[in-house]
Amino acid sequence: MRLSVLDHGHRRRAKVFFALTSKTSGVATPDIVKMLLYRPGLFARPLLQLTAEAMRGPSYWTAAEREYLAMSTAEVHECPFCAVTHAELVRLAGTGEIDPDDPGTTRPELKAVAAFLENVSQDPGHVDAAVVADLPRQAVHEALRVDLVWNIVNRLANAFGFVLRDGQLETGTRSLHRFGYRFPGFLIADGRYTDLGDVAQNLRHAVLEASGETDRPTRTAALDGDELPEPLQSYAAKVRDASYKITDADVDELKAAGYSEDAIFEMTAAAAIGAALRSYDAGRQAIKN
Repeated sequence: MRLSVLDHGHRRRAKVFFALTSKTSGVATPDIVKMLLYRPGLFARPLLQLTAEAMRGPSYWTAAEREYLAMSTAEVHECPFCAVTHAELVRLAGTGEIDPDDPGTTRPELKAVAAFLENVSQDPGHVDAAVVADLPRQAVHEALRVDLVWNIVNRLANAFGFVLRDGQLETGTRSLHRFGYRFPGFLIADGRYTDLGDVAQNLRHAVLEASGETDRPTRTAALDGDELPEPLQSYAAKVRDASYKITDADVDELKAAGYSEDAIFEMTAAAAIGAALRSYDAGRQAIKN
């Protein structure tokens, strides 16, 4: 990964967990798990709570259909790590009713909402809800929650350079499916947690209020897309709009400008969450009109 703290900076409880699970499975800990368990108070706790509910809670959409939507979102963001992972999860969560390589195997309702989410993710300023006009509003809202999760995770995976190593696709997807995207509570407990009763507000509050190396006004600017000093301004814009274009050179430029890896972690999370919330809010507003 592009930040060494995401490989080696974890608390003792997380390191013990990594050692035990790697020994049991014979496979190295996946990058996404390392990221989520590094300073989980910054955003991972509310994100994981939302993910478990959105991906495996009660829904109009089957688990395989939700994995298909996650895969589709990863394709929008050109995130190979997530696209491959969710294609495998479509197969695991379903009974063969959806072929992730063949959009023709999806039911019309899923095609419609996938098109809506692509619009929401790519152009939140111009959302057309006509394509989902015949779907139950609750079903669209549930799909938007799926999209919110992966609009965040795809950007982070691209920014931090996630890769799949030998054996991780098989073991990682099976673990995610088996445990329903849930992590043991002791691993994600990190300081005081405030539940505001709304998934969007919980994410915003966590990333802005958690202690760290950057102050609240700076994180707020990254989250809201406001002006920041260079090279942070260009980097945050790339996280929001084209995370697949981020390279080692972008991160090295931030380090050369004096930003620590923790500061980069915080600003990346704020920019990714802000962009995802904009799409989520735009989608919700569109189905109200």
